[in-house]
Amino acid sequence: MSTSTWIVEGMTCQHCVSAVTQEVSALPGVTSVTVDLESGNVVVESADELARDTVAAAVDEAGYTLRP
Repeated sequence: MSTSTWIVEGMTCQHCVSAVTQEVSALPGVTSVTVDLESGNVVVESADELARDTVAAAVDEAGYTLRP
């Protein structure tokens, strides 16, 4: 089991949280996604470690940006 924390920029409402949660949750091996709107933190639990590019692509699909 792997846990990683990312920071997403551009989220302003609960719809944003839902969009990011949905896209990241759809990644293979992801078991849990917790998004904190105020801080922008996204905590992802997965079977294996996720590549940054994979998470960035999912966040981009939701319409937001993964902080470098």
